[in-house]
Parts: sequence; structure tokens; C-alpha cells
Amino acid sequence: MIREIVRDTIFLSQKSEPAGKDDLSSAEDLLDTLKAHSEQCVGMAANMIGVKKTIIAINDCGRYTVMLNPEIVKFSEPYEAEEGCLSLDGTRKAKRYNKIKVRYQNEALEAHFKTYTGFTAEIIQHEIDHLSGILI
Repeated sequence: MIREIVRDTIFLSQKSEPAGKDDLSSAEDLLDTLKAHSEQCVGMAANMIGVKKTIIAINDCGRYTVMLNPEIVKFSEPYEAEEGCLSLDGTRKAKRYNKIKVRYQNEALEAHFKTYTGFTAEIIQHEIDHLSGILI
């Protein structure tokens, strides 16, 4: 189900809780909402649709991926980015890393590790910040 985008910075500033089996329908809603906003958005965190769970969805060059409980376990090559967000007006500067390794669970709750680089790595870092209540 496509959900409304949350713009309440007080809600968005709250830390998300771990996701589990009971949160798979929220993960599906997050993916549906990301796809509905694909013209202007490449990633979303669950709190952007009003769900305080540790779930993100990304568009990785046309391949959609949902990550439950994502965590960056390794990073390198820092740089300064300028990012926008559907939940906020304008753009802001953010410190990012060109290369990250992420530990996460897929929709079957299976653990995965994957290395991401470039723009996809930036998207993931932005969404993981959302999960921690960090707004750019």
C-alpha cells in the first residue's frame, strides 16, 4: 500500500526500533511507496511513512532492495555530498563515504553482507541516518 510521506521533523528525529517478522507488511508498504515516488526519490526509510522500525528500501540502478536492520560495518573514502529528501525542503551538506559494507536482513529475515559504492552507497547512508533520527 502506498503511504503518505511524513514531514514531521519531531517524529523523524526519533530513533527506530529493530524490525522483525511482524514488520514485513510495513516493508512492503515502504517499497510500494518508494516505487510510487520513483520520479523524485531513490530511497526511503520506514519512518518516512510513519513506521518507527529499522527498514529501508532503495532503488539501486533500477533494482529495488529492501533491508531490515541495516548496519554499516565498514566504510572508506569520505567526501562531502549535497542531498535532498522527500521529507524535508531544500538540500543540505552531509559527510558520506564512497565505499561501505552493510550487514542487513532481507524480507525472508536472512542475514546478508554486501559492499556498495558511489551513489548507491550514498543513498544507503542517507536512509540509515533516518533510522537513527538524523536529518540531513
